[in-house]
Amino acid sequence: MAIGKLYLIPCFIHEENPFVLLPDYLKTLSTLRLFIVENIRTARRFIKIVIPDFDINACTFWEIDKHTANQSFNEVWPLVLQGQDLGLLSEAGSPGIADPGSIIVAEAHRRNIPVKPWIGPTSIALALMASGLNGQGFTFHGYLPSRSKEDLSKKIKTLDQQAWTSGYTQICIETPYRNESLFQALLLYLRDETILAIAIDLSGPSELILSKSIHTWKQSKLEDIQKRPAIFLFNRPALN
Repeated sequence: MAIGKLYLIPCFIHEENPFVLLPDYLKTLSTLRLFIVENIRTARRFIKIVIPDFDINACTFWEIDKHTANQSFNEVWPLVLQGQDLGLLSEAGSPGIADPGSIIVAEAHRRNIPVKPWIGPTSIALALMASGLNGQGFTFHGYLPSRSKEDLSKKIKTLDQQAWTSGYTQICIETPYRNESLFQALLLYLRDETILAIAIDLSGPSELILSKSIHTWKQSKLEDIQKRPAIFLFNRPALN
């Protein structure tokens, strides 16, 4: 008996601009009945948007707990090994990129289950593409330490030094309600010549992507970015 496959299903990153899967992907998605998802409500809504007549009630969903590293999903894998296909769906963007889905992919590889990634939006890649910063070498740090100003300042200064030494673009995110505080910290602790790019509400109607030196940012006024998904990227200026 052929074993099932794990399909990595990308989801839209902004609700006002629903992402539509390629036709071949939609055909495969319509056959799936097993899903591991970051958020069941978001996953069900996305599937019904891209396939309106999909029988969502015939599906079984398991939710990844991003705060629990030891989830085994032991009841899922025997079904896949018996031939049923499994879909992995992020809450936004592509599975395994800045979300807990990588643990599922790693387990599939351990069990010799074929992994099939699908093309779709990734906010990190979109932000990097639009930043004008080095896309040949970059590092994604996720969330920077925010428990104390001292820890945050040390981290930002360290990453700034790495950017100037290596030329690698440094990429980070923040919980939307702390965007403004991170922005102000970057202005305070990055050197004036460093280029800071901010990508806000990517793919949405209020999308805003700006890239300026810290010196210029300090003389500019940025519109309200609180509670709006944002990605922050910084690097030394391009060397001629």
